[in-house]
Amino acid sequence: MQEPFRVWKDVYAIGGPDLSHPYDCSVYLVVCGSDLALIDCGAGESFHRLVSNIRYLGFKAEDVSIVIATHAHIDHIGALYRFREQCGARVVAHELEAKAIETGKGTGAEMYGVGYTPCQVDTKLSGPEEALQCGNVELRAVHIPGHTPGSIAVYLDIGKRILFGQDIHGPYFLPGSDITDAKLSLQKLIDLRADILCEGHFGIYQPASEVKRYIEGYLYGLYS
Repeated sequence: MQEPFRVWKDVYAIGGPDLSHPYDCSVYLVVCGSDLALIDCGAGESFHRLVSNIRYLGFKAEDVSIVIATHAHIDHIGALYRFREQCGARVVAHELEAKAIETGKGTGAEMYGVGYTPCQVDTKLSGPEEALQCGNVELRAVHIPGHTPGSIAVYLDIGKRILFGQDIHGPYFLPGSDITDAKLSLQKLIDLRADILCEGHFGIYQPASEVKRYIEGYLYGLYS
């Protein structure tokens, strides 16, 4: 396994196939003063590894005050319950994903052959863009339906604009996916003009020109 690493300033990569577990999406940590924010939390098998990676960077898992679930697929939400119960983290997701997170139905856990403990969603987003305060940092959550009805991206400005676009690659043929919505959402992400893109499975892209090129590659692919 690789060691967790800094993406930019107070943003770190702490989870993913090479960092925590083969089933995990990319998991990102944002340091917000004395509080910590997580963007997604893997498929659940790697909770202890994620905690260890947080400690490796010199932080405490008990300071994770918010976990933002970008959508309700198991590889993004498996450890929500444990971060909520053991670290006291507030769970945030779009209201259209909340039912799956809170019941376990529609997470795709059976495809991975892993268990899933349903978790209460503390903050349910509903608007096109909403502010989330964590410590001294404002995170912006943007509704980007397409991959799932309630998919969200998150961005923040800390000298550079960091975009957690997550599953930009889709796929867009799963139950609940919508290609028309995906086209609009991908354009919305391009319009954010991010300097660094933290994708959900396929790495980190920079500078801004590379971010734009990467997202456009999927957007134009949907028109072919």
